[in-house]
Amino acid sequence: QVQLVESGGGLVQTGGSVRLSCAASGRTFSSYAMGWFRQAPGKEREFVAAINRSGGNTYYTDSVKGRFTISRDNAKNTVYLQMNSLKPEDTALYYCAAAEFVQKVVVGAGSYWGQGTQVTVSS
Repeated sequence: QVQLVESGGGLVQTGGSVRLSCAASGRTFSSYAMGWFRQAPGKEREFVAAINRSGGNTYYTDSVKGRFTISRDNAKNTVYLQMNSLKPEDTALYYCAAAEFVQKVVVGAGSYWGQGTQVTVSS
């Protein structure tokens, strides 16, 4: 069992930056690929970014490439999402997810999910 707790969300202006954190507890963090998803009101949850177990490979949805960076610190059992150049359309509830393989994370088949942290970008 893995418990995931997101933090770092809030209200930010267009063009601003936010760093989200997802702290994991339970089983060995380095055994899991990690990812971030988001869900805006009235929309389906969508994939944002993923990182493999070692941190050597990362994946992004096209709309955030060049603006968002996913990283992990296995010593701290934490995955991060650095979000720069934020736009109003980035407003959503952001979730982190964990799965044994990064491919499962990317397709939204995570084994474990957090409760989410809200990011609101004002125009």
